[in-house]
Amino acid sequence: METAVGNFVKMEQSIRAKLLTAKALSKEKAVTIQEADFDMQEQNWLNYVAGGLFAEVKKTTDRRYYITNQR
Repeated sequence: METAVGNFVKMEQSIRAKLLTAKALSKEKAVTIQEADFDMQEQNWLNYVAGGLFAEVKKTTDRRYYITNQR
């Protein structure tokens, strides 16, 4: 059984990978859910992954997403 932290990390990695593929590397290049091709599970996790002060996945006011740190 996976832990909550394990689920979070797995979904964060999946979301980051799709944003990297979409080249959403800054606020100006942020993409929509459709442009990033997030599946339903990733969409459900977006508010958790992109919600924190120190989160690397960020959300714009018009609901587009991008990553701030390309590890």
